[in-house]
Amino acid sequence: QVRLVESGGGLVQPGGSLRLSCAASGTIFRINVEGWSWYRQTPGKQRELVATLSGAGVRDYGDSVKGRFNFWGDNAKNIVYLQMNSLKPEDTAAYYCNAVGWHYSSSSSATRFDSWGQGTQVTVSS
Repeated sequence: QVRLVESGGGLVQPGGSLRLSCAASGTIFRINVEGWSWYRQTPGKQRELVATLSGAGVRDYGDSVKGRFNFWGDNAKNIVYLQMNSLKPEDTAAYYCNAVGWHYSSSSSATRFDSWGQGTQVTVSS
């Protein structure tokens, strides 16, 4: 019902920057996102929580990216961005966005959703 579309991944040298985006849409017009998250996954490793953004605008970052990454969004357009600076080889991973909230089929009818993006690959290498 609710789809998340990611973009912005690519190849970058250590110390460089990338900006990821994630946009939510649905077959029914109105979506109310209560919380956003970015995760990253490297084969053979546990999925890591990178950052979170609440509906109230409260942001939190994982220790490995704090001070280097910035997470913000436009709730009216249901789009979020992850600005990644001072990238390191250990940041190499597939990055996935997640959104939870309510998908409205009418003004008085809503369905809870928990959706994931398709993933976008970030590779940091010299």
